This record gives sequence, structure tokens and C-alpha cells, in this order.
Amino acid sequence: MSRQARILLVDDRPENLIALEAILSPLDQILVSVQSGEQAVQAVLADEYAVVLLDIMMPRMDGFETATQIKRHAQSRDVPIIFLTAATMQPEQAFRGYAAGGVDYLAKPFDPWVLKSKVSVFVDLYLKRDVPVLDGGPASRAGRAAA
Repeated sequence: MSRQARILLVDDRPENLIALEAILSPLDQILVSVQSGEQAVQAVLADEYAVVLLDIMMPRMDGFETATQIKRHAQSRDVPIIFLTAATMQPEQAFRGYAAGGVDYLAKPFDPWVLKSKVSVFVDLYLKRDVPVLDGGPASRAGRAAA
């Protein structure tokens, strides 16, 4: 049985969550959908995620504020956030997203293949980071040399 990573999908519109689930389900990972920034913050504090897909335009707590809240906590500080927005991509919005801790920014409608590829990279990195080195090979020796 292969390991699975959690992917957090955050959008206030159920139809967008359904679309994201359809695009990402072939990755065979654990997809967790929430409909608000508050729920997203609770989710990342309760479980570990390989990546968060975060809509910017949401009522109450928008994506930028949600990202800021996620990055404020030690246990969720390092989770990669990909911002998704239906708004026309303005350079200042992208800058705001990166300043809030985002690693990428995609405007809707986006190419499903591109989104799946980007998410797949973060899932692969996440799954590789906890793989123990058991054979004493180069990675193990490099770790001892650095100590």
C-alpha cells in the first residue's frame, strides 16, 4: 500500500470544490474540502497537509487572511499554498499572495493538467521528506557529515 498525502481544497463555492476534486482525484491522495478560511485554519491545525489550494475571493476571511493565519502557526507554517482566483490576475494581487506565504498563483479558469502537475510536485516532495534512509548510503552519510 502506498502512502497518501492530504490535500486541502478551500473554496466557498461547492461547485468549485467538486471541480477541484474531479481534477485531483486521479492523484489518489486524500482530498479534504472546506468552504471557508476559518475551516481551513482549523483543518491545518488538526492534520498535516502536503499542499493547500486556496481561493482568494471568499466571504468573511479571504484567501490572503487565511494564508496569513495558516502561516502564523508553527505546525502549519511550512505547508505550501497555491492561490486560486477568479479575478483577473493583477501583479499586485500576485505580490500580496506571495507576501502572505503562497508558493504559486493560478487564475481561473486554469488548465486542469497544469493544476494537477503542480499539486503532484508538492505531494511528491511531501511524501519524500519523511522517507527514512536505512541503508547508510550517501544521504545518510551527508547527514552525519553535516552534524
